[in-house]
Amino acid sequence: MAVYAVTTLAHLVLLSVMTGPDGPSLGDRLLAWDGHHYTEIAAHGYPQGLSHTPDGRLTGNNLAFFPLFPLLIRAVHAVSGLSWGAAGIATAHLALIAALITVHRLVTRLYGRRTATMAIVLLAGAQPMAQVFTMAYSESLFLALAAGVLLAAHRHAWLTAGGLALLAGLARPAAAAVVAALAVAVGLHLLRERRLAWRPLAALAPAVAGTPLYLWWVGQQAGSPDAYFTIQEAGWGTHWDSGRAFFDFLGQTLTRGDGWVPVSTAVLLLAVIATTALAWQRTTWPPLLVYGTGILILTLGQSNYFHSKLRLLTPALLFLLPAARALARTAPRTAGIVLATSAFLGCWYGAYLLTTWHYSI
Repeated sequence: MAVYAVTTLAHLVLLSVMTGPDGPSLGDRLLAWDGHHYTEIAAHGYPQGLSHTPDGRLTGNNLAFFPLFPLLIRAVHAVSGLSWGAAGIATAHLALIAALITVHRLVTRLYGRRTATMAIVLLAGAQPMAQVFTMAYSESLFLALAAGVLLAAHRHAWLTAGGLALLAGLARPAAAAVVAALAVAVGLHLLRERRLAWRPLAALAPAVAGTPLYLWWVGQQAGSPDAYFTIQEAGWGTHWDSGRAFFDFLGQTLTRGDGWVPVSTAVLLLAVIATTALAWQRTTWPPLLVYGTGILILTLGQSNYFHSKLRLLTPALLFLLPAARALARTAPRTAGIVLATSAFLGCWYGAYLLTTWHYSI
């Protein structure tokens, strides 16, 4: 809770200062872009089918956004009486609190309490675009559910892990990485026990159902089995291209880029790749490796707007562990200085991109 309070205050203060008195309100900033889509779904529901421009061209619509986060916004709105926008922000913050607690408990089990504390400071404050956790976006909810699946699997609470994986599949399509991690945990457990057990196997049935159920429902709404992917391509240019767009962006930016924002984005993405590779050690729990690496592959393998990739990587967790483990071995004063400096830079970077480079999320 202390980490949540300090990092959230830093995010909001820097965002408010950098917005300035003549800019949008702080609430408007926290509801920007996808936040409007989620609150609109919560208030009015989904469209009935595909959407087109006045000249008949197919365009994106709210069917591209998974349902769990807007459902929770609706619940918070009903219980609290908050406006739809305030309910969306509150839902994200409640999910962030749950995510930090769950990640702390998971990393404590794997590496100890000191490493866990370092990890959640880096997670909530220092990583690029951690600002998104304070906004009406579903990243904080997805992280809470993904960490919950991993924690439950590590404790062999298999049915809980399967239920949380089902919910993760209704929160974001990146839940494929969560399902893969749970499958690895189940496989390792069965190999270790050398016997079949029904609970681990039963956990996989709901785990794999969430995302396909939503994709099927979108297909029913729009009258086409691949409607979700059609909407994503039409509205946001998102499709699987095995990383071609990402490598094109790296090549162009690192050889001919003349703006510091694209260059810094490219350098930070390379840093995430490098630290993920560093995390591939024998002491890293395999399901966590699969989850974090899966999020990285799913993010870099799609052709969406390159500046949003740092935001999409915020729930990955794995790439933060090498730094967290290294800081846990340093003197408290050194760790405190490094964490404070990196958290300030992370909060500033997110605020700068959100106020200056408007397509960063």
